Amino acid sequence: MYSDYISDKELIKITPSERQLKHQQMEFYAFVHFTVNTFTDKEWGDGTESPSVFDPTELSCDQWVDACKSAGMTGLILTAKHHDGFCLWPSRYTEHSVKNSPYKNGKGDIVREAAEACKRGGIKFGVYLSPWDRNCPLYGQGKAYDDYYCNQLTELLTNYGEIFSVWFDGACSEGPNGKKQVYDWDRYYETVRRLQPDAAISVSGPDVRWCGNEAGKTRESEWSVIAKSLKNEAAPTETDSDLGSRELLRNADEIIWKAAEVDTSIRPGWFYHKKENIKVRSLTALSDIYFRSVGGNCTLLLNIPPDTRGLFHETDVMRLYALGRKIENTFSRCLSLDAVFTADRSDGKNLIENVKTDSYDTYFSSNEGENTVNITISFPEKRKIRMAVIKENILFSQRIEGFTVECHHGKGWKKLFEGTTVGYKRIARFRPTLTDTVRITVTDSRVNPVISHIAIY
Repeated sequence: MYSDYISDKELIKITPSERQLKHQQMEFYAFVHFTVNTFTDKEWGDGTESPSVFDPTELSCDQWVDACKSAGMTGLILTAKHHDGFCLWPSRYTEHSVKNSPYKNGKGDIVREAAEACKRGGIKFGVYLSPWDRNCPLYGQGKAYDDYYCNQLTELLTNYGEIFSVWFDGACSEGPNGKKQVYDWDRYYETVRRLQPDAAISVSGPDVRWCGNEAGKTRESEWSVIAKSLKNEAAPTETDSDLGSRELLRNADEIIWKAAEVDTSIRPGWFYHKKENIKVRSLTALSDIYFRSVGGNCTLLLNIPPDTRGLFHETDVMRLYALGRKIENTFSRCLSLDAVFTADRSDGKNLIENVKTDSYDTYFSSNEGENTVNITISFPEKRKIRMAVIKENILFSQRIEGFTVECHHGKGWKKLFEGTTVGYKRIARFRPTLTDTVRITVTDSRVNPVISHIAIY
């Protein structure tokens, strides 16, 4: 069917870089939005705010890190500069910064405090530097502003240790001269690669893509192998429903690996607002976002905004702790460790028992040309199950396009879940069911599936 286009074998040549793989393995990490907006009760500042309004009285980045760790997060990305242009570090290139605020009498450096707290807490540190700067008079002047921006980027990437993520968005407008600033993205990327070669560049960047919304929603089919460009037509945008189906990719001009990141906030807004203290997302809502994003071939970037004290609000802290316990309890007991795994097709080398270990070093694979497979999991006795975790070995690309989860019920099989893509990780949730046998069937795959891990909970 696709003989005149890109073949399935060509599709599976697209695999993640080591940088992309390490980033996806982080799974769940924090965004921390903090600036003058916290004190003016705004979402977007206009750059005219006096630095004197920025005065957190009890700031503790260790408190941030402890709360993030309690939720199971592995990293923290700080808004070092938002659209208002106010810098949370004493930048040499602007006066609109923490150095002219009352915080620590102008001697504070919140980027450093956050980076050091992350290091103490054993999680990774990343930075967001807004390309849109509503305070800088150079904005709109092309190269002059790019020089300014790269100077600030250099400060962040050379003075604060290892950075795991540099987060860009595409926010853009006109400068004081009435001209729109056209960002020199290639120059920005070169600066990051040169100074922090292991950092993933997200979301207006080459390594990680935006999922297309800020509501915590994911696609049913979330592809990491996507079209960068199409023949004779515009490439799909990040908000389109289909980014990587075979029907789309057969007409691709260039195909890349770019996994999705779900970014959303624990509150309605991205910055702290007292009126939203009663609107913090419920445990049910947060856990659902977690299972659909981390369990849907995405990473999850959850924003928690500090309040005017410089602390995560108590409600947010309690909700993060509850989420961490929910995740921990869900995966505390794997029900399939002592089960017997069998497969009706195998390449004879990479055996089905390998999937009990969550590792890319061992995996299961069927023979080339065998694009479907039935995997049966037999327990020593009946067990109540409610979840299956399936992971492809994405070092061999993303292959699976359809799968089902069934349980042995009476004299036959009962379908519990039907899904499409798997990728890095798929968490299939279903109603609690008592059974002694589970069957996972790969119903469609681009080429023979390569599965690194299966677990039943």
